[in-house]
Amino acid sequence: MERSQPSVAVYGAGGHTGQFVVAELRRRSIPVVAVGRDSTRFPPGVPGRVAELDDPTALKKAFEGCAVVINCAGPFLDSAEPVVTAALAAGCSYLDVTAEQASAKATLDMFNGAALKAGVVVIPAAGFYGGLADLLATALVGDDKVEELTTAVALDHWWPTEGTRRTGERNNVPRVVVERGELVPMPMPASRIDWVFASPHGKQVVVELPFSEIITLSHHLPAGTIRSYLGENALSDVRNEGTPAPTAVDQEGRSAQQFAMEVVAVGKSGTRRAVAQGQDIYAVTAPLVAEAAARILSSSFSRSGALTLGQAFDARDFLAALSPTPFAVSID
Repeated sequence: MERSQPSVAVYGAGGHTGQFVVAELRRRSIPVVAVGRDSTRFPPGVPGRVAELDDPTALKKAFEGCAVVINCAGPFLDSAEPVVTAALAAGCSYLDVTAEQASAKATLDMFNGAALKAGVVVIPAAGFYGGLADLLATALVGDDKVEELTTAVALDHWWPTEGTRRTGERNNVPRVVVERGELVPMPMPASRIDWVFASPHGKQVVVELPFSEIITLSHHLPAGTIRSYLGENALSDVRNEGTPAPTAVDQEGRSAQQFAMEVVAVGKSGTRRAVAQGQDIYAVTAPLVAEAAARILSSSFSRSGALTLGQAFDARDFLAALSPTPFAVSID
């Protein structure tokens, strides 16, 4: 008798990013279970289970029988710990898509021992922020030692979701960067520099605004300095209460937003650059976490512990699997 493929549970499946993740898993023919607090928001045709964050018994029960849990329910300062705990109790590996530095760091710090003991992997910040930069930087650096790592993101627009706005209100933890090899508070006021992105974004002013990539990179890539910047226009969009939510412009539900993420490494080998370009930062999170889930489900995967995407997988091979669709990658 043929053994059925293990399922992936998506917590927050009814949210904007969660729906993209469910759709991507189904496109890959990976069995998926929608989990969340409101079953009326679950994608149609998907088995669903209801569980509140403050009910560990219900969370564990919702994840039982699954092999991987993908947490898409921000703010992750509130959701990560209970969802990771329940996932480990149910014997599941865990992925999330947090851009929140404090959440990503706490998950890596708190759950490594428990994940090793359970023989599963825990990977926070596996989405656009945190994960993509970590893959690009890991592929770029290789075995080389670098003095500086700098990431910069250009968005022609940032139409924030309801979840992004809630997270912004909740996440008042001071941001950190890496200086002299240590995590330190980001200097204030935030610095502004000129950055020349690949076409079509071109030259623009970027503002220092570190997300979870500072945590993922510094977790396993030794560098004296790690800094991160975002286009000033995108920051203005997300801080403007009048900026609308994203609107779908294609059959996949993506917005028209175009992004470029660049990572620059400076070291003994000189200055090198890795670039990823694509459409819709929320939508592109789905293939990142779905690819990670598929690799975890593979019989050849044997890693355990609390890791980043760049640690858990071969970064160049991972990126090659997703380029040129859904995003194009170039690496010096």
